[in-house]
Amino acid sequence: MQHITFILNGEKQVVNADPSSRLLDILRDTLGMTAVKEGCGEGECGACSVLKDGKLVNSCIVPMGSVQGAEITTLEGLRDTAEGENIISAYSDSGAVQCGFCTPGMVMAAAALLRENPEPDEQEIREALSGNLCRCTGYNLLVKGVTLASERGKEKGIWQ
Repeated sequence: MQHITFILNGEKQVVNADPSSRLLDILRDTLGMTAVKEGCGEGECGACSVLKDGKLVNSCIVPMGSVQGAEITTLEGLRDTAEGENIISAYSDSGAVQCGFCTPGMVMAAAALLRENPEPDEQEIREALSGNLCRCTGYNLLVKGVTLASERGKEKGIWQ
């Protein structure tokens, strides 16, 4: 066990954890970040997606030892920001939310994309979402949601 210090959703955290333990488990079980879901446990489905230093990662394959000094953002930290509210409302308004299991990971994937490229085309959106599986909506509605978030974000000046 070792003390691991990092920033979670803007707040300093110090956890006593095995450096080989998964970030997913610490986020959910220790810190109560339940928007982070476990789907496949192998980094293939995206249900556990979070931002680590601004980059999209699958927390189920991120060892805690690599989190030392990092900044982690979960849906809990993103949803009440202008950026998060914009993406979530665009997904909702475009019908891209159904059962909700993949939604947190899809929102995080959209945020990572729009931070890098505020005006992505359809192919870029599809590529950015390709690491996240959804079995309910089909990807056309998710692409529509990211497109709407991009348009609204441009109007509001969110990604400048």
